Amino acid sequence: MPVYDYKCKEHGVFFELATIEESGNPIACPSCGTLSARVILLSPETFRMDKDKKKAHELNERNQHEPAFSTRARRADDERHSKGCGCTAKIGKSKMLLTARGEKIFPSMRPWMISH
Repeated sequence: MPVYDYKCKEHGVFFELATIEESGNPIACPSCGTLSARVILLSPETFRMDKDKKKAHELNERNQHEPAFSTRARRADDERHSKGCGCTAKIGKSKMLLTARGEKIFPSMRPWMISH
């Protein structure tokens, strides 16, 4: 079972084990027995955080499940690609030839290139 935080008006914050279904129900304070509501405690760093950094975190949280699209050109099938990305480029015939001994040669390429 998860641990949840609750706050008594007189004795402050305490924690209790509770099922998920019971987590919203008030729990009796262990000191005085008064029914206390559940609270969600935030880290102090959240309040001291720089305004721009806090805004960036909020933006990331809001957009975490949304895809990011750029403003680049669209293809006909509505996929977005950067200019010259190569994923839709047509692959031409290779200019590599093999000799009788199995060595690679590139007759149309630069003669000083060394084949692997």
